[in-house]
Amino acid sequence: MGVYARRLVQRTSDNIKVVKVISGRNALLFAMPLSAAALVIALGANAGAQQANRGEQILNSACSGCHDLRPIQTSAHDKEGWNDVVQNMLQKGADVSDADVPVLVNYLVEAHGPMPDGRGKDVVLNICTMCHDLARIRNGRRSPEEWQETLNSMLNEGAPLSEQDFPIVLAYLARNFAQ
Repeated sequence: MGVYARRLVQRTSDNIKVVKVISGRNALLFAMPLSAAALVIALGANAGAQQANRGEQILNSACSGCHDLRPIQTSAHDKEGWNDVVQNMLQKGADVSDADVPVLVNYLVEAHGPMPDGRGKDVVLNICTMCHDLARIRNGRRSPEEWQETLNSMLNEGAPLSEQDFPIVLAYLARNFAQ
């Protein structure tokens, strides 16, 4: 087979192997849409990552000049809430261009967005966000046993989670972020 030849193997209902050879122009026509689809998927994923990185860059340059990031890490606002916070900061002199405001707000919602209310939320916001953004927690999706293993691992890494708060946080995570 030539450089552009492809062998397609199919089985019939009688389990008979059928081999078709596509070569030349047909192989190229077969491969091009697959390559194009893969490129579109890769570019789309890269654009989303670049947008998130841009939001983080804006956050780091515009926000950390006046205050540390803890108030952001522990707030867990929705889109409207983060927009209000950003508008308030702009009035106080934050340097964010009009074009960058939606990028920043979208990043804040994704990385530091809303968490379900309930007993344990405050502990998660104050303890877990010392190392993790809220997107990591929200996207964690684990069984209660896996959340328990995760919390034990975090304790071994030095998380300051008390014995008293452990079952509260475990119940909160298992209830709100189960598989």
